[in-house]
Amino acid sequence: MPRPLQIGLLLFPELTQLDLTGPWEVFARTPGVACHLIWKDTQPVRSDRGLSIVPTTTFEACPPLDVIFVPGGPGQIALMSDTETLDFLRQRAGEAQWVTSVCTGSLVLGAAGLLQGYRATSHWGSLDQLALLGAQPVSERVVRDRNRITGAGVTSGIDFALTLVAEIADDATARAIQLQMEYDPAPPYNSGSPQSAPPQEVEAARAKMAAFIVTRRAATEAAAARLQADQFAHAGDTQQQQ
Repeated sequence: MPRPLQIGLLLFPELTQLDLTGPWEVFARTPGVACHLIWKDTQPVRSDRGLSIVPTTTFEACPPLDVIFVPGGPGQIALMSDTETLDFLRQRAGEAQWVTSVCTGSLVLGAAGLLQGYRATSHWGSLDQLALLGAQPVSERVVRDRNRITGAGVTSGIDFALTLVAEIADDATARAIQLQMEYDPAPPYNSGSPQSAPPQEVEAARAKMAAFIVTRRAATEAAAARLQADQFAHAGDTQQQQ
């Protein structure tokens, strides 16, 4: 029997559950795949809207991964300076075939130094912050650059996951899963992005998020400063060795 392809989905406190569960639903329907919900321990983890999810493995016990995936949500801010989590992501990204995220999970990848020089996307409210971490922000629903695949905000997780399944399996498998899930979006309002929503609604949404975005940007700027310091220190060590 061939070894199942191993997909590791990071689970952390105050994540947005649909960032995680949308891709999980797609991946769990993919033949030849084993999915793991990963956190520091196996106690239930509470999402930002109160749904508790139980990890299936820990950083220490997690098997080698072919895909590493990071969702977003308010808890992403704490992860930006969480050395244990960032070290885990760096280690597993070095071994994985695919390094991926949805929503502001891309900022966590960026904080780990894993998006420098890559095109990437995030939730529209924080997309510009990717540039602070050395990535090229792209306002698209799913962005692929070499072995990095990133999805935009929350609901784009299903699009992202189907895109990845087409890569790790084939188009026919991805299409079959889309049909099984009856993923045939027909939203009641054409207001799901800043490009389609009326300007006054976009401004109202920005105003509502403004204080939180300031907090998130501060975390991103601090992560960018740490990356720069690490690179400077590494460059100094290299010069001494020479």
